[in-house]
Amino acid sequence: MARFDKHSTAEEVTAGLDLAGRTALVTGATSGIGLETARVLARRGAHVLVAGSTLDRARSACAAIDGRATPLACELGDFDQVAECAGRVNHLGVPLDMLICNAGIMAPPRLELVRGLEKQFVVNHLGHFLLVQRLLGAVRAAPAGRVVMVSSSAHRWAPPGGIAFDNLTGSKGYEPRVFYGQSKLANGLVARELARRLAGSPTTANAVHPGLIITNIIRYIPRWQQALAPLIGPLFRSRIKTIAQGAATTCFVAAHPDTAAISGRYFADCAVVKPEKAMEDDGLAARLWDESEKFVRSWL
Repeated sequence: MARFDKHSTAEEVTAGLDLAGRTALVTGATSGIGLETARVLARRGAHVLVAGSTLDRARSACAAIDGRATPLACELGDFDQVAECAGRVNHLGVPLDMLICNAGIMAPPRLELVRGLEKQFVVNHLGHFLLVQRLLGAVRAAPAGRVVMVSSSAHRWAPPGGIAFDNLTGSKGYEPRVFYGQSKLANGLVARELARRLAGSPTTANAVHPGLIITNIIRYIPRWQQALAPLIGPLFRSRIKTIAQGAATTCFVAAHPDTAAISGRYFADCAVVKPEKAMEDDGLAARLWDESEKFVRSWL
């Protein structure tokens, strides 16, 4: 396997790759590491479907990308819009070589509900779960389609047992960081269960930890803490990544030949690493999949 590390950038891990004729969809591609992922894949020749919370934001992002990019509206908390976005992609009638579930929100300070469930679970997990379900046929139509779930090392913040199925509404207590960790664990579990279901096929599914990057995902963090970030950043230079470095592992897993046959794994710094035990719990992954299908059944 090619040797890249935490210092590698998305451009470096894709250097020399020719992605012409391939199609990639990236959620949350209007800013941060999502935009960088879309930009680099387009630069390597891929047709990138840029999914954003609004069509205007997606169009603005496409204007900043040098290559073929198509804007799509995909507000992950709106299952009708997720289904419509998937419908537009399927209507293109082309295989989807890379489906990159990157969008997310982090730790709203107060409990917010979407469709009666805690918001991070819906936006970070269920919206992507529905999108994957609706687009899996297009991914499997590709010669070697890849699903990449952008998880986080924050999956270790998940509650005891991994997924608190008895508190998905937050009615028994809400702790922003714990619920964020739960949603990121869910991303990894989806990749694991999907890989199990795809076993024996050329289609793969993996989860990635992009690293610690200062992007607008920290918008819920108190402003005084945000203001300190640029000041304390140099003190933690070994931990904080640039946006270009933050997009590297995603691009490596989505496009590099060395990862084509790897499935059901968790990557960080462009290498397979061992996640917390809960992310390797096949029983938990299967249960989450079944419970998630119940929540989105009307849109499948």
